[in-house]
Amino acid sequence: MGGRLRLVLGDQLSESLAGLRDLDPAADTVLMAEVAAECTYVRHHKQKIALVLSAMRHFAAALAALGTRVRYIRLDDPDNTGSLEGEVLRAVRDLRPERVVLTHPGEWRLLEAMRGWEEAAGIPVDILEDDRFLCSLHEFRRWSAGQRQPRMEFFYRAMRASHGVLMEGDGQPVGGAWNFDRENRAPLRRLPPVPTRPVVPPDSITQEVMALVERRFHDHFGGLDGFGWPVTRAQAVRALEDFVARRFPGFGLHQDQMASGEPFLFHALVSTSLNLGLLLPWEVIAAAEGAYRAGHIPLAAAEGFIRQVLGWREYVRGVYWSRMPGYRALNALAADRPLPGFFWTGETRMNCLRQVVRQTRDHAYAHHIQRLMVTGNFALLAGLEPAAVNEWYLIVFADAYEWVQLPNVHGMALHADGGLMGSKPYAASGAYINRMSDYCRGCAYDVREAAGEGACPFNSLYWNFLARHRDRLAANPRMGPALRALDTMAPDRLGSIRARAAEVLAGMEGV
Repeated sequence: MGGRLRLVLGDQLSESLAGLRDLDPAADTVLMAEVAAECTYVRHHKQKIALVLSAMRHFAAALAALGTRVRYIRLDDPDNTGSLEGEVLRAVRDLRPERVVLTHPGEWRLLEAMRGWEEAAGIPVDILEDDRFLCSLHEFRRWSAGQRQPRMEFFYRAMRASHGVLMEGDGQPVGGAWNFDRENRAPLRRLPPVPTRPVVPPDSITQEVMALVERRFHDHFGGLDGFGWPVTRAQAVRALEDFVARRFPGFGLHQDQMASGEPFLFHALVSTSLNLGLLLPWEVIAAAEGAYRAGHIPLAAAEGFIRQVLGWREYVRGVYWSRMPGYRALNALAADRPLPGFFWTGETRMNCLRQVVRQTRDHAYAHHIQRLMVTGNFALLAGLEPAAVNEWYLIVFADAYEWVQLPNVHGMALHADGGLMGSKPYAASGAYINRMSDYCRGCAYDVREAAGEGACPFNSLYWNFLARHRDRLAANPRMGPALRALDTMAPDRLGSIRARAAEVLAGMEGV
């Protein structure tokens, strides 16, 4: 039959995708396949599976409406081989294309598999660069090679300058500073009214997918009640517009806060659409900068949001692809404790963890501080085994893909990479959670205490963490104040605190 077979993955739902360019509708065929292997390589949250499958079906329909020949394989098709490779080889046999065209995948395991497809298929397989990102992998490697310490802050400044984002005409950052984090760390006192989250009611396609997920993956984590993620580009654009109009003005001041019964607060909720390809990073950045320049939002809010997209998102992708596959095996702190059951059930007397885990179960979502400073902080302090923690994060969030999840968790939350991602461990006692949330008010433990049966587990685990890793942390100047406080603590006081930490760790399932 000839032509090209063009594979589109579930997180490549962009009409501008490299693998779809120069498509000949008379000869080429787009292959999209729902396969069991991609739904179960980890036991993804039900909402993650429903989101990806529904978005894929909508994208395939949109391509077909443009006159594109689409070969779409559904999960419940009787001839489904269950794997991407199986579907590519079956399509090659059926369609006899001249070559297969792919866009570089987001995960290492897929790239490794794709490198063997050319031999298996017996025809050329072209793997094109995914240029939906603002920094190519080659550019990132070149930048990081020239850095003594390839920190995100320096990368972010270079990206701001090279792309002219929030810059003045003289090459200086708007407002005279690169970072306005200090203005975005207000403790939780009294929240203003929080705008409601825009929910996209499931249409017939999404409802069909949700029923399929309940049948096939009924024992996976989470539920589908309240599913309302955007599954088309039009829906994603409206969600971005809603954020800019209604929640962005409150985002900066409240972005690090956590409040009971408020899972979404003023956050953008666009990461699922960005990571699927329904939104592209430069249009999200342009919307944020435009809102600032129009006087709709303060500079600190715009800068903080843009840093997450232009800085962190691009940076962690670069770290992932420049350090894999060995990166995931690093365990600098020799953490080895199993993941406690309450990470799945939320059944713990620690109110902060109970709130965040249950929110994650219900919505497949938690914002960055909940991920880093509640679940991640506990995993760090308790010495939970990195592979188990990484798998949990990859399972439970609707926006989780390994290229973005692994560096954030392995590097930032767990410090398992020894300091490549973060200049210090993000370890904190219960005082941080108390300052940034209302969780401690409804907790069985006393956040003011570090020793004794009723003491907050975060407090004893924090001081125990510092004592356990003191020699390693001593060379880190950013840890100086914490270690000086440790060193001035009376020996009997520290002994009582570490005894409490030992009790917590020994009885973790009942904490």
